Amino acid sequence: MDLTPEQKQAVAAWVAAGDNLSAIQKKLLEEFRISLTYMDVRFLVDDLELKLKDRLPKASADLGAERREPETQDGAREAKKSLLDKAKEKLGIGQGAPPEEDFEEDAGEVPLPGGSVSVSVDKVTLLPGAIASGTVSFGDGVTGKWIVDNQGRPGLTEVSRPGYRPAPADAQAFLQQLSLALQKRGY
Repeated sequence: MDLTPEQKQAVAAWVAAGDNLSAIQKKLLEEFRISLTYMDVRFLVDDLELKLKDRLPKASADLGAERREPETQDGAREAKKSLLDKAKEKLGIGQGAPPEEDFEEDAGEVPLPGGSVSVSVDKVTLLPGAIASGTVSFGDGVTGKWIVDNQGRPGLTEVSRPGYRPAPADAQAFLQQLSLALQKRGY
């Protein structure tokens, strides 16, 4: 199908504005009564030598793809939160604790509260919906398995004592060690 120069300019303007192929397809139908398939719109954009702007889907950004900086200050703060910060906020612990930058990089040199907590990371995660998993042993002898789901939320499963809640110091030590262990693995 041949478009008029005005229609070609409109398509170019929509691409420049960041519209995706679906939006362009819809606008062609609404504004010019031109019905094209999605693939035809793709070919049209290619024929006009236009380049679509890349937009990352939210899911891929959550899975570690390159992220665009949020446009608001609140969004920027949220994007820079580490796994540890998100978990602390969710569990309501560590309020008023020193910022993470104050801690040494090597976990062996950092005196962690509840120092008898140990965390290990599984080499392969086979649990559905989990991006990482491993085991934890708390200072009072309770053991369990931990997971981090695909939204970055930590959780405990298969705890050796039903209904167990770790002491606040142990919970904070667990989150700190978990964060360090995951960072070493590239999460």
